[in-house]
Amino acid sequence: MNNLNDKKGNGIALLPFLIFVLIYLAAGIILNIKGVEMAFYQFPAPVAAVIGIIFAFILLKGSMNEKFGIFIKGCGEDNIIIMCTIYLLAGAFTSVSSAMGGVDSAVNLGLTLIPAQYITVGIFLISMFISVATGTSVGTIVAVGPIAIQLAEKGGLNLPLVLGSLVGGAMFGDNLSFISDTTIAATRTQEVSMKDKFRVGLDFALPATIVTIILLLIFGKPISTPESQEYAFNIIKIIPYIFVLIASIAGMNVFAVLTGGIVIAGLIGFGYGSFKGLDYVQQIYSGFTGMIDIFLLSMLTGGLANLVTKGGGLDWILHKISKMIKSKKSAELGISTLISLINASTANNTVSIIICGQLTKEVSKKYAVDSRKAATLLQTFSCVIQGIIPYGAQLLIAGSLSAGLMSPFEIAPYVWYCYILAIFAIVSIFTPFGTRYLRKNPQTDFEKETDLSPKQIA
Repeated sequence: MNNLNDKKGNGIALLPFLIFVLIYLAAGIILNIKGVEMAFYQFPAPVAAVIGIIFAFILLKGSMNEKFGIFIKGCGEDNIIIMCTIYLLAGAFTSVSSAMGGVDSAVNLGLTLIPAQYITVGIFLISMFISVATGTSVGTIVAVGPIAIQLAEKGGLNLPLVLGSLVGGAMFGDNLSFISDTTIAATRTQEVSMKDKFRVGLDFALPATIVTIILLLIFGKPISTPESQEYAFNIIKIIPYIFVLIASIAGMNVFAVLTGGIVIAGLIGFGYGSFKGLDYVQQIYSGFTGMIDIFLLSMLTGGLANLVTKGGGLDWILHKISKMIKSKKSAELGISTLISLINASTANNTVSIIICGQLTKEVSKKYAVDSRKAATLLQTFSCVIQGIIPYGAQLLIAGSLSAGLMSPFEIAPYVWYCYILAIFAIVSIFTPFGTRYLRKNPQTDFEKETDLSPKQIA
């Protein structure tokens, strides 16, 4: 994407996406004010997306066949199909494991071992560890989510805060893991080593993590006193979850992990008499159908995002941001704003980094921004936005796993780690904070910044 600042784009192309978000948000807020239960689920998000798509077909240029082709290509984009398949398998795993008693046993074990006041911060730390080890925030939420939700309910905890902690911990690993897609995209586009980018990123993430832990220890206590009782559990029924966690940490493919979990849960269910005849396959299908809303929404928003992109919406953002950059600080602020807006438009942090990568590299050279700092800003703000947008995969999955108890909009304000991380990253732009591993003169040393040559990086 050379000379992106010369592509003026088309701001009108962004309107359909804004219409989709505003309709869904406004409907939920209005119904919530009226006291309607599960307000954000009364106006289905996929219908709001369809309204946005209709406006895209009306507003954007081209024949109906051309626009329909662009839309379908976006729906069928590789990342979208992968995500949708994960949704189905995650739903099946949750349904089968729950039916055979695995969730109850896992939750009761957790309540036996961990005092209720430490469960929220414990979920945050566990999801941090798993996401760093696996490099996937989505896989982390799928693995830990069902247990976290039940722990919150039985422990008398604030459910949206527990889910926000889960998502925040998952985004920690998405941002820092060496095997995360976003890490690979950020380091390759800016031609820096993963080690260097990790050290710079940790300067932001570590203080944000400490602050988050302190807040969760203060505010993560039970909002109602759980009954004092002994919790019965069967360690055998927890094996599917142990398998999913260990296999995920070991780096096994997420599809193999979830499929293995479904099979193991089924075998245990048959062994204990939880399943008879076709009960097992019916539970699998029940898990599939429980994910239909998020499945449809992901496909539709993928198509809508492609229409917005082809219509020039992203080029318009790139053009406007590049015109505002005049100095090193404004360059760093511009990079942060750019990746944030693009990620909000695409709901995919890896794709957003790739879109912004070339322009970010050009801006870094021109305004003497250390490329390690540029890569860190790209990945940090892409993960921050991805963790708090209600139509992103992470919050959609967290909401879906709660079986309608929480909507993504209700969880978003509680992803405290992402907001705190953003604050520390912004502070680093205007102060010397977070510059320990940056060079004094990055402009003259730019070509020496990486221990990887372009050929090695490619």
